[in-house]
Amino acid sequence: MSTDRIPLDDAAAPVFAEPWEAQAFALVVALHDQGLFDWSEWAEALGAQTRRTGQAADYAAWLSTLESLLAARGVAPPELLAERRAAFARAAVATPHGEPILLANDPLSVALPG
Repeated sequence: MSTDRIPLDDAAAPVFAEPWEAQAFALVVALHDQGLFDWSEWAEALGAQTRRTGQAADYAAWLSTLESLLAARGVAPPELLAERRAAFARAAVATPHGEPILLANDPLSVALPG
């Protein structure tokens, strides 16, 4: 995880409220660039997500939308995504305050042979 500062817009306001938002944005752009979806598909999926949940099109909605697209295209099955969310939640609890949350901090994680 990068410790770079959050970029600012012309009014010196953060472009992203949190670093994870910038990472979510970058991931969506990278997957678009790799051809996983085009922008009209993305806009339709994000709109459907916000209508379904009644939530704003914030970066939490971006993540939910991206997970739906990954599952629909067979890139990541819903079970794997659910396990990653659970692993992240466990890692968050196990991470000291102020430190980056890493999946390696998940107490149930298994170290892979290197």
